[in-house]
Amino acid sequence: MSAAPAATGRSSRLPSLTGMRFFAAFLVFLFHLSLLDAYSTAGENHGPFAAALKNGGWAGVTFFFILSGFVLTWSVREDDTARAFFGRRLAKVFPNHVVTFFLALASYAYASATWGKGVPNFLLLQAWVPRDDVFFSINNPSWSLSCELVFYLLFPVLHRWVLRIRDARLWWWAAGTAAAIVLLPLLVRLVPAGETFGPNHANSPLYGHSITQMWLVYIFPPVRVLDFLLGILMARIVLSGRWIGLGALPALALAVAGYAVSLEVPFLFSLNAVVVVPFALLISAAAARDAQGLGTAVSGRVCVWLGEVSFAFYLVHQILLSVAQERFGFREPDSPAEAVGVAVLIAAVSLLLAWLLYIGVERPVVRAWARRARAARAARAARTPDPVLSPRGDSDRPVTVGTG
Repeated sequence: MSAAPAATGRSSRLPSLTGMRFFAAFLVFLFHLSLLDAYSTAGENHGPFAAALKNGGWAGVTFFFILSGFVLTWSVREDDTARAFFGRRLAKVFPNHVVTFFLALASYAYASATWGKGVPNFLLLQAWVPRDDVFFSINNPSWSLSCELVFYLLFPVLHRWVLRIRDARLWWWAAGTAAAIVLLPLLVRLVPAGETFGPNHANSPLYGHSITQMWLVYIFPPVRVLDFLLGILMARIVLSGRWIGLGALPALALAVAGYAVSLEVPFLFSLNAVVVVPFALLISAAAARDAQGLGTAVSGRVCVWLGEVSFAFYLVHQILLSVAQERFGFREPDSPAEAVGVAVLIAAVSLLLAWLLYIGVERPVVRAWARRARAARAARAARTPDPVLSPRGDSDRPVTVGTG
């Protein structure tokens, strides 16, 4: 099974999307930074920095989920099996998760960890538990990997189904999927509210909302499959030559505007509904430029390198922020320059740790799996192929896919 060829041409590389991954991860970093005492002052608006970044974490993860569906669809190959595909994705995700799980546990999370929190976190099942003290425990960004595992399991089926959609109807299916995401908060508001976020959030102007409703809109894996499916559909639209020709800069402007609107709408709508369509358009617009060999401002070597280490950055930054807050504490900065300086220092150290994790764990494991995959394909070459799909890059290196 293979994807239809793109009318605009097709490259196995999407450097713009790789570069954009880091900026999405950095948005999550800024969100978590804004929650530190030094950047969150008391008051109705919780400080201007925190107020501006209050949806940064939610938006960054939504971008990653759409991106995952898009890139996996773009890079489908017909000579791989579902088992090999899933194994490749585990090789990308699980080693980094294991290292950062134990690093978080040893450095700060041991004080509040229990078996009821630790076991689901380690097994990446935490997003199935409707409690913020579970899915946001230990190394809390890893909750998104719980959803990613579901995406990987469903991808062969979802991709096979999307391939059966006639090209002329792809936009209708994408619009319907986006509409389901946008309208979901209306349905969830009918669910009894129940308890609010835990003691770390209940008194914050940024939170204090129903944990059950928030979980159903934003955390629950079957619901987040809709974002992943939208990415699959948008990739098929571009590959089939049905893209509307929206430029990358106008798409970026729409994404920025969508985020600005998310700061003003009710909480359940601010999590995902307002930004999902602009992000899907931005990803598609950047991919269309890459397919034409034009590139974007984030397709250069530096941005691509940052994108390659962004998954590790996403997993390590919260550990450093938590250790800095709990072990050393933060006083309110005396000046904006001091606040920026502290933020830059934390970001730089996080990036250094991410690079070490990337070259010491992620890249070696991925390359070892690629060698094993090559040997397995060679052994199957003389037999009847069992085509399903898998991600690919040049040779056997998988296309990197963002997670959050």
